[in-house]
Amino acid sequence: MKPSLLDRARVSREIGATVRLAFPLILAQLAAIGSNFIDTVLAGHVGAHVLGAVAVGANLWSLAIVSGIGMMMSVPPSVSQLDGAGRRHEVGAVFRQALWLALGMGVLLWFAARHAEPLIRVMGVSPGLDIGVGEFLRAISWGAPALTCYFALRGLSEGLSMTRPSMYFSFGGLLLLVPLGYVFMFGKLGLPPQGARGCGIATATVLWLEMLAFGVYVTCHRNYRGLGLFDHFEWPHWRRIGALVHIGLPMAITLLAEAGLFVAAALLISTMGEDMVAGHQVALNVASLFFMIPLGLALAITVRVGNAVGRGDAAGVRYAGFCGIGLTLVTQLVSAGLMLGFPHAIASFYTHDKTVIALATQLLMLAGFFQFSDGIQVASNGALRGLKDTRVPMAITLFAYWLVGMPVGWWLAFHAQLGARGIWMGLIAGLSMAALLLFIRFWRSSRRHPLGTFGPVAPAAADATMPS
Repeated sequence: MKPSLLDRARVSREIGATVRLAFPLILAQLAAIGSNFIDTVLAGHVGAHVLGAVAVGANLWSLAIVSGIGMMMSVPPSVSQLDGAGRRHEVGAVFRQALWLALGMGVLLWFAARHAEPLIRVMGVSPGLDIGVGEFLRAISWGAPALTCYFALRGLSEGLSMTRPSMYFSFGGLLLLVPLGYVFMFGKLGLPPQGARGCGIATATVLWLEMLAFGVYVTCHRNYRGLGLFDHFEWPHWRRIGALVHIGLPMAITLLAEAGLFVAAALLISTMGEDMVAGHQVALNVASLFFMIPLGLALAITVRVGNAVGRGDAAGVRYAGFCGIGLTLVTQLVSAGLMLGFPHAIASFYTHDKTVIALATQLLMLAGFFQFSDGIQVASNGALRGLKDTRVPMAITLFAYWLVGMPVGWWLAFHAQLGARGIWMGLIAGLSMAALLLFIRFWRSSRRHPLGTFGPVAPAAADATMPS
């Protein structure tokens, strides 16, 4: 997209379309953050023991969530490419196979969550607390199939450029979690107090209600008519499921690599004292909250790029990708400005401990510097997902996070004696490397194919992938 060929009107239309898609997704992601907040507040009021069990259990459960989300990220580009190609009648067949994949993934995560004792021991969870963690995981494990099927439904809707339902049902679940969590954790309406186990039961119940409500919505709402989603029963079609796994498995590994990097950073910082851990937690919470904005934009970029692929519109692929990345940089400018300009005020919102505020302020300033890298890497990855290009981005992510970010952070923290600041500098190095390589990957992929070679998607199963 050379400057001389830049169509300002098209840029404006693309940015408007991306914002309309992204805004509900950003709110949906914030609702997910809100559910963690509610669990933490309720558990804290039950007691320190329950709070500790829920905190550890939630960290382990997050690995299951990331795995499920990553696998089901294969659905939006598959659906959006068909939608862009004007072949909505084929969406139903893809969706039915996505449901089989979601069920299989849900059962696998159910089993893993119920047999997490070895991982709990490796983490060194204190005796007594491990019982509560196990109870939480066994209770919440029943929500795993609902979680994966819910994200299959989300992927269907978002792939069709309908993102508001994701927002509606995410906030609906958030509103339900408050009374259900209170009843099960504190023992109301004749039920016994169940502490951490009650928290798991409440969350699993909400997951099933969200999934069922979303399923009824897509079955009954006029926007989904003509797709043939549930016209007939269909047994698993292994080639089509394999095509979805081909896209989704690298995404699951990519998300696990990123989540694992931050978990490892937290474990390293946990050896540096309570104040350092508290400061890290404050800064990480703020960074995670702001990250929901570029993440929502990235999900929208995937759909816009996928639509252009389906149309066989190579120029549209470039406009969707680069406009989305540019829009992300604008939002990250705001995030960085707040973190760099008001770190002390932000930290003071979380705690009155002067030592923790001072440590959190230092880390928030470092977080401000990696806002641009974080935005570019997640937006570029979103654009590449729209091309169904996930294997090379997976390799890039593993290299950037674990062969650059973690070694640099460890060396700066323990050899250069920079402590938690060194770990966060390592995060900056890893995110910056990922941003650079993923942006180059999309830049090259969007230019080396002439008009028409992006699509249309293969008729057999809409499972054509971009060449590596």
